[in-house]
Order: sequence, then C-alpha cells, then structure tokens
Amino acid sequence: MSFSPADLRFIWRRGFGLLRRGWASLRTRGWRVTWDRARVQFSHATPLPPGPLYAPEQGAFAPFAIAGSAAPTASIVIPVYDQFAHTLACLRTLAAYPPATPFEVIVVDDGSSDETPTALPQIGGVRYHRRAQNGGFIAACNDGASLARGDYLIFLNNDTIPQPGWLDALLGTFADHPDTGLVGAQLLYPDGRLQEAGGVVFADGSGWNYGKFESPEDPRFCYLRDCDYASGAALAIPHALFAQLGGFDTRYAPAYYEDTDLAFAVRAAGRRVIYQPAARVIHAEGGTAGTDTTAGMKAYQVRNRDIFAGHRREALAQQLPASTVPTPALLHRRQKQILIIDAQTPRPDHDSGSLRLVNLMQLLIEEGAHVVFLPQDGQRSEPYATQLQQLGVEVWHAPFAAAAPVWLREHGPRFDAVMVSRHYVIREFIPLLRTYAPQARLIFDTVDLHYLRERRGAEIGGDAVSARAAERTRALELDAIANADTTLVVSEVERGLLRIDAPDARVEVLSNLHRIAGRGQPFAQRRDLVFVGGFHHPPNVDAVRWFAQQVFPAIRARLPDVAFHCIGSHPPPDIQALAAMPGVIVHGHVADIDPFMDGSRIAIAPLRYGAGVKGKINLSMAHGQPVVATACAVEGMHLRDGEDVLVADDPQTFTDAVVRLYQDETLWNAIAGNGLDSVARNFSLETARATVRKVFHL
Repeated sequence: MSFSPADLRFIWRRGFGLLRRGWASLRTRGWRVTWDRARVQFSHATPLPPGPLYAPEQGAFAPFAIAGSAAPTASIVIPVYDQFAHTLACLRTLAAYPPATPFEVIVVDDGSSDETPTALPQIGGVRYHRRAQNGGFIAACNDGASLARGDYLIFLNNDTIPQPGWLDALLGTFADHPDTGLVGAQLLYPDGRLQEAGGVVFADGSGWNYGKFESPEDPRFCYLRDCDYASGAALAIPHALFAQLGGFDTRYAPAYYEDTDLAFAVRAAGRRVIYQPAARVIHAEGGTAGTDTTAGMKAYQVRNRDIFAGHRREALAQQLPASTVPTPALLHRRQKQILIIDAQTPRPDHDSGSLRLVNLMQLLIEEGAHVVFLPQDGQRSEPYATQLQQLGVEVWHAPFAAAAPVWLREHGPRFDAVMVSRHYVIREFIPLLRTYAPQARLIFDTVDLHYLRERRGAEIGGDAVSARAAERTRALELDAIANADTTLVVSEVERGLLRIDAPDARVEVLSNLHRIAGRGQPFAQRRDLVFVGGFHHPPNVDAVRWFAQQVFPAIRARLPDVAFHCIGSHPPPDIQALAAMPGVIVHGHVADIDPFMDGSRIAIAPLRYGAGVKGKINLSMAHGQPVVATACAVEGMHLRDGEDVLVADDPQTFTDAVVRLYQDETLWNAIAGNGLDSVARNFSLETARATVRKVFHL
C-alpha cells in the first residue's frame, strides 16, 4: 500500500506524541498508571461478540403458560398459518424470557390445518383467535389489532425467536424519542448474521435489506437511525396511530409491501420510522411463505411492488435510484454529517469532559445533524459505545474501522465538519483531515487549555521541569489553534488568554453542558461532604490530598459526625491511604453517583490549580447541592461568592465556609437555589444551542 505525505506525517506525529505523553505521564502520574494506560493504548481491539443467541428447547408439544397481563401495555400479535413448529418455538421463547413490560399475546390463526387449532388453546396466557376463513397476512394482522388491549401493537411473525430484552428495547424507543411512530427490530439469521438492519426503499419501489449477511457488530448497522421501512416480521407501533392510519392497507392483500406502505404512511403523518439495533430477533426468512417470488404467496411481492410504486409515487421521487448501493453517507445524505474524534470513547460517568462531549453529540442530533464518532485508540469501550449508538451516533472501532489514513480516505468526503478534541489528538489528524476531508470545517475542541493547567501546576509545585513542559505544550496547542478553522474553549477566561496568545484565531466559548436534575433531598435529609473527580487528572489528586490533610481534620473537630466521601476512578495509593483518616471514605469509581448528589449536603471543589470549567461544580449545582470551592475551581463560571457558591482558598477560611454552610439551612437553601439557576442560565443545552448552530453551520 502506498503512503502519501499526509500518511507519513500522521505516523510521525502519532509516534512522537505517544513518546511525549508517555514521558509526561511518568513524571506526573508514576510508572504504574503510565503502564496501565500504555497497555490499554496498544492492546488489540476486538469487537464484542453478540453472545450465544437464545433458542428454545426442541421437543414434543406439552401445555405451558406465558406470563401475560390482564392490563397490557403491549399487545403482541402473531399471525399463523400452519407451520406449528415455528409458532411453538416463538411462544416457548416468550414464556422463557417474558418482557418486563406488561404484555399480552394474541395468536391469529388464518385457517391452519395442522395441530395449531388443537395445541394453541392449551397454552396459558395466549389469546387464541381463529379466523373463519384464510384471508392472508394483512387480514390476520388487522384482526389481531382489533382484538388488542395494549397501547402499543407489536407485530411478530411466527417464524421468529425474539431475543431477551427485545420488546423492552422496542418500546423504550418511543420513550426516548417521543416523535417516533414506528420501530423495527434488528433481524438476524439463525446463524447470527444480519438479515436486516432497517430497510431501504429505492425510487422504483424496490427494497434493500440493509446489512444482509453482514456482522451485527459492524458499526454501520449498530446505531439507532431513521429507516425507510421496518419489516413486519418484528415491528412496534402505537395502537392509536395504527387505527388512525387504517391498519395495514388492504390494497396489498393478501400480503407483501403492507409494512413498507405503513412506514411511508407513518412519515406522512409526521412521525419517525426508527431502526432499533438493541431489539434483536432471529427470523427464519421465508419460513412460512418461502423465498421463490415466481410462485405461491411470494409472487404477491412482485405484484405489490408496482401497486406500491403507483400509490407512493410522489414520496418515492425523493428516494435513492435503484442502482445505488446504500452506505451510511447516502442514508444520511439529507443531513449535515459531523465527525467527532477524541482520544477514547467518552465515559460520562467518569469525567466532566466526557459528559460535555456526550451532551454535545445529543445537541447536534437534536439540531438535525448525523454524528459519527471515531476514537483515536480504536477501542470499543462498553457500555459507552452502545450508549452513544442508542443516541443515534455512528460509532466506529476496530476491527471494522481501518487505520485512520485508510478510514478517512473512504469516509472523509462525506463530512461537513470535523471536531477533534485535545491538542495531541488533532496534531496527528490535521494532515489527514486536510488531505481526505478538505471540504470539512475543522474545529479544535481544547476541552480545557492544557498549557494553562500545566503552567499553574508547575507554579504550585515549584517545578522547573514541569514549567518547561508546559511551554512545549503551549507551542503545540497554539499550533493546533492556528491550523483549525475554529477553536472551542470552555470559558471567557480562556478566550481572553487566547486573544493575547492567538490573536488571529477564531475562538468560541462552548462550556460544560448539563441537564438540570432538580433539587434532590431537602437540607434535613442530607448529610456529609462529597468530592467527585477522576484521579487520572493530576489537579484532582492534589486537591483531595490538600483538603483531606489540611482542611478536613479541622472540619471534623467542629462537626464530629460528618464524613467526607471521595468519589473518582483510579485513585492512586496516596489517595487510597487517606481512607485511614477518621471520617474519610474513598469510594473509587461509582457508576451511579445520583444518590451522592441528591443526598450529600455539601460538595467541595478544593482545586489549587487547573484550567477550564469544572464539571464537578456544575454537576452538584444541577442536583441542588451547594458547593464550597477555591477561586481557581470557580474561574470563568459566572458564580458569585456568597450567593451561588462559597469561595475559600486557605485551610481556615475553607473550614469556616464548610461548617457555616453545613449548619445554616437558610444559607444552604439560598445557595442551592441560586446554583440551580446558574446552571440553567449558563451551562444548559439550551444555552449552548445558538453557539453550536453557529460553529457547526447548522
């Protein structure tokens, strides 16, 4: 394979950057943490296997029961015509793994002549309805819908084996995306290959089973997205909407194209049609009607295509030509496509930078953009990658994502904008992006100005070596700013600094992004102090060490029952050792910190150096939790000492502030309320919306 100059510069800069960051990590974090990070960086990335697919036990029929509900939320409608072995396997699966959502099962027998009419009435929890005469798939489904009591209809073929969690994933889509009108499942062949990841309809009315025979773990097929249609083998729709649209259109009787037409009708009614990859269903394609389109029921597929093309002629004019091979670039052709690159997949429960990035992606999606995420390390980090995919983010990772030069050669032309986080990441990618995505606006997200943080750390420690390293970081960061079209910082303080250090740069402020959680518990039901921050971040190590050793003993002397909860991933040995002090509890990483946000009385932010806007402060305030912080910690956050926060920089005043706030309910309530207002005013997604539109040209 040939290498371009951009490829060689990428390889050189990546190698140099890794060496430099490794040396800096050795100096600031020690060899144990550095080795751990290096091991993760260079480990071979493999896709998560889909796991063994569930299949029910085979065997002769014996009566059993399904745990249905008398007051169902969902009505599962299963049309059947002979093929009892398929029906039995499907129903045994529903019995073995009943959905968490209250449901009922309605089996509509379209005139079976095998053991179906004698066996099905013996299965408890099944509402069995036998049609007077055979009318086909559409008639059976419409009959089942007329009998349903649930708020949602789920049409499920009898030759399916729904995997555990399938129905809850389908219905969860309506809750997460309220404008949804129809949701389709990810269909798999029994051997685990994809059968369909949402259908594509071409301008002539023909269809494409997107992803057919591919891996279900391929990034192209793993994210929630709008699709042209969802197969009637496994789909969900609100009962009221189905009735409003007149059910499956009988012009396609007895079967085929009714599901495609329903999807077009749902869109015409102003609702979305969504493919949900988390709802996995094995489908024995052709198990009932076969696959030969020249004979039998399948012949209606050919006839009904012409009927559909005539009926939906105007809408089909907007579809892709039939000669097209669908790709993500083409499927999202009507949207702004934005690539985001960061060092690794964001982990919003670990650090505020990750939370900010995830909320930014959510905001971009809300504004109509399609977001693609490429982690520099190539790893599929779970559950975080899946969480992004459920937002609708197209997440790439090894082994499906080739090396960056190769991947960008293929995908670069599709992007309207590329945002790269952190100077050491964008430095590697600038030559590639200018070569393979020259049309894209290049946005550099500093996350925080690293050189400002490093410079302050060197000043606190009196470390000349660190001071020189900070100046090298400054040169690299300013070079990245000079080569980007737009630079994002998180505070006006940092923008002010760049007016001096990079006067020609276009700099925009996009601060931390938070959703308001609410007031949490009242004063009387809260107790203790809490700190939240990951310990891969050196300022957090220094802050907790200083607070625990210099401040907390004095607080404990005045408030003997108070405890200090220290929460954050990767605490080094000296932080773990603090747990030996009376009242200090070192938790490490906590997956769900809401109980601490809602139940602890005061959050502390005792940072003595750093840069950017502190997410730990925003997070606490968004939960109605007052904060005591240093001046460095509240820099650039629009906070007023004594009104929104209490500010203290030396051990004595910090102690006094914590004790006063801990005991004064009136002051506590005032600062809690003002803090909530401040987050809503300065750090909410709504506040950032105008800046995001301007920066990304949405």
